[in-house]
Amino acid sequence: MDVLPGGTPLSWVRDGAGLVGWGCAARLEVSGPDRFERADHWWQQQCERTEVVDPVGLPGCGPVAFASLAFADHPGHSVLVVPEVVVGERDGVRWLTTIGTDSVEPVHEPDPVHPPGTVSYSDGQLSATGYREAVAEAVRRMRGPGGLRKVVLAHDLVATTSEPLDTRFLLQNLAARYPSCWTFAVDGLVGATPELLLERTGYEVRSRVLAGTTWPREGHSTEELAAELLASEKNREEHACAAESLAVRLRPFCSDLITPDEPEVLQLRNVLHLATHVEGKLSDADGRAATLLRMAAAVHPTAAVGGTPTPDAVQLISELETMDRGRYAGPVGWLDGGGNGELGLALRCAQVENTAAPGTGRSGGGVRLFAGCGIVPGSDPDLEVAEAEAKLLPIREALEGLH
Repeated sequence: MDVLPGGTPLSWVRDGAGLVGWGCAARLEVSGPDRFERADHWWQQQCERTEVVDPVGLPGCGPVAFASLAFADHPGHSVLVVPEVVVGERDGVRWLTTIGTDSVEPVHEPDPVHPPGTVSYSDGQLSATGYREAVAEAVRRMRGPGGLRKVVLAHDLVATTSEPLDTRFLLQNLAARYPSCWTFAVDGLVGATPELLLERTGYEVRSRVLAGTTWPREGHSTEELAAELLASEKNREEHACAAESLAVRLRPFCSDLITPDEPEVLQLRNVLHLATHVEGKLSDADGRAATLLRMAAAVHPTAAVGGTPTPDAVQLISELETMDRGRYAGPVGWLDGGGNGELGLALRCAQVENTAAPGTGRSGGGVRLFAGCGIVPGSDPDLEVAEAEAKLLPIREALEGLH
């Protein structure tokens, strides 16, 4: 990330490795229920007409598109950006990819990263109070007839900065505090997600499903919290729904799929999650495996970000949230010309907009933060509000420059 210039950077980095990029050689915006198919078709066309010189030969080399897709069919736009310059690192190898030039330009010393100044917060489209009411209504409905087992509800928070926001400030702080997460930036959507929707490397595919959460509390050790999480019937049920929904939809693409019977606990700075690692071998139908975007269209939204049954849950989300999620909780990541790529879920994130800071007369930054929780019939609305607050911490602390 140290090589990124200012402006609107692109990023997908974990544990110091991954891809960063800047500039725009090509761009696609799509929306609607066929957004995955249209994005996939466009990317295949881009790759077919691109002449590639790639002496490195690792996943992420050659032409790369950074992708961020909307959560819902309507509204919200999805975007693919092909940067002019990509710097990548994998397995100790670092490379530079340029598009649209015959010679490799050196990576110049970037401008200094500027802090955002004073940060203030205000309610978004759905306040914390409104979120509690939405959770309570969802619980009431799930306890009645209808068969809905889980719905994932979210709310937003608006942050205003006194100085223009340098996206790199957020990226660097998130990467430093959450190195085991995938720190991403695509078209102004910035975050550090712990959840991997799909990764494809050759004929191998994998996913890291997260659902079921607790958070640090005074008087409870990490070991106690982990044991409590594993023993929680409510959290185990929520997690089982998410893992099952991913496996059921991914299995048709695979000749072999391994889903562990028992989850493990993933510990982060702000929360602990139940986690299941799913691994598969892709089928070779018609001489080629399914593309990453085609598989993503089939599995998204999983129960981890939608609910169970998913169509009913997504409808209830639209009714109770009364806000546009945009690309929050949608797939985000990268694709290369060889069919490889990684798509996470856009969680622990914010949409960055450089707008005027109200009442200051100065050009500041506007940021919309998102957080959500899985709601089941046994959920406590007050605890769900507290969990959402814990999930807002990564972006809030990154904005405020906490170390």
